[in-house]
Amino acid sequence: MNSPVSKFELSNSSPSFSAPCSSHGNSSVNSSCSNSETDESPISSQRFSIQDVKYQFPTKCISLPNSHSHRSLAVLSGHVGTVSCLAVCGEFILSASQGKDIIVWQQPDLRLFAKFGHGDGSVKALVSVGNKVFTAHQDSRIRVWKVSRRSENVFKLADTLPTTKDYWGKFMKQSNYVQTRRHHKRLWIEHADSISCLTVYNGLIYSGSWDKTLKVWRVSDLKCLESIKAHDDAINGLVAGKGVVYSASADGKIKAWGKEGKNDSHCLKGALLGHKDVSFNSVVVSDDGKWVYGGGSDGFVIGWEVDGSFESWKLVSETRAHEMAVLCMCLTGEFLCSGSADKNIGIWKREAFGKLCKVGVIGGHEGPVKCLQASCNRIRDGFMLYSGSLDRSVRVWWVPRHNNIQVQEDNSTILNTINKSIISSC
Repeated sequence: MNSPVSKFELSNSSPSFSAPCSSHGNSSVNSSCSNSETDESPISSQRFSIQDVKYQFPTKCISLPNSHSHRSLAVLSGHVGTVSCLAVCGEFILSASQGKDIIVWQQPDLRLFAKFGHGDGSVKALVSVGNKVFTAHQDSRIRVWKVSRRSENVFKLADTLPTTKDYWGKFMKQSNYVQTRRHHKRLWIEHADSISCLTVYNGLIYSGSWDKTLKVWRVSDLKCLESIKAHDDAINGLVAGKGVVYSASADGKIKAWGKEGKNDSHCLKGALLGHKDVSFNSVVVSDDGKWVYGGGSDGFVIGWEVDGSFESWKLVSETRAHEMAVLCMCLTGEFLCSGSADKNIGIWKREAFGKLCKVGVIGGHEGPVKCLQASCNRIRDGFMLYSGSLDRSVRVWWVPRHNNIQVQEDNSTILNTINKSIISSC
C-alpha cells in the first residue's frame, strides 16, 4: 500500500525545480529524463551567476589518451551510501544512492538544490517525467515524487507503484495472482524482487527487476499495463528507442521488445546473444536506433547494427573495453562512455560500421563506476560527463571531442559558455 506522504525541504531559499529533458542520445540505462507528461508543465527557474561557481576548470592542455592529465571539474559529496544512479534533466542533476537518499544538484554551480527520499529503501534507478520523479527501490516498489509549483525545493511522495487503485481492482480475482516462488503468490502487477532499472518512452515507464520480469506502466494514470516474463535471470538494464525496448540480463542476452497485435501489447522481436556464461549489465541504443551496445561482466562491449525495419540485428563489434566488468554505459552522439569495476571510465568513438575506437581513459574514482550520464550540450567542442561510484561521490568531467584539444580561456569564460549552454535547450 502507499507509504505516508513525506516532505523534505531546504532551509535556504532556492529557485524552483524544473526538469526539461536533456536528450543526450540514450544515456545510462537506469536513468533518463522526459517531458512527455502534460498534466502540469515544468516550471522555469532562475539561474545562478558565474560568480557563484565553487569548482575550478582546467586551463591547460587536456589530453584524454593520458588519463593522468585529465581531472574532474567537480566532486559532489553528500550521499550516505554508494551512488547507484544518475539522471540529467536540463540544468539539474539527480543522483541517488544505496543509502536511500536522492539529491538534486543545480548547474552551473552544482549546489545542493534538494534532498529527499530518506528511509524509503535503497534506490536502484530513477527517471524524470515532466514534474515527477520516479524512483525504483530494492524493496520492489516504484515511488513517485511530485514537484509542486507552490513549494520550492519540496519533493512530496505522491504515490507508490503499484497504486492502491490498481491493487483494489485486481486483488479479488485469483487469476490475477502468479506464483513467484514455492508456496508464495503475488499479484501480477507486483515485482517480487529488487527493481534494478527504469526507462521511459512514449508515455510509458518500463521497469526491470531481479525477479526476471519486465513491467509496463502508463505515466498518465500510473496503471500497470503488462507484465512480461522476459529473461531466465535478473534484468540489469533497460533502454528504449525507435519503438523498441531493449532489456539486458544476467542470462547473457539482450532482448528486443516491440508492440504488436490488437491489444498493442509487447512481444519479443529478437534476442542478442553475448559471450557464454557472461552477464550483460548495461545496454544503450543510438539516437537513430541503428546501433545497440551491451556491456558485459567480462569487460567487453558488444555492438549490433539494426536493420531498417528494426526486425534483425547484425553483430558488428566486440571490444575489450576494460579489465573488469562493464557496469554502465551512456551515449552522446558518436561517443560511447563505459564505466567499470576497474574504477575507470572509457571514452570510445563510433566509427564506420559500428566499430568502437578508443579515445581515452578517465581515472579518478576510488571505487567502481556504477552509473554514467552525458549532457547533449556542446561545451567548447566537448561535452559534460557525470559519473557516480561506489566511493559515494558524483564526479563532473568535461570531455573534449578531439584529442589533445587546448583550453586556453580562463575559468569565467568557460563557465559563461556552460551557463549559456545549460539555459538553451538541446
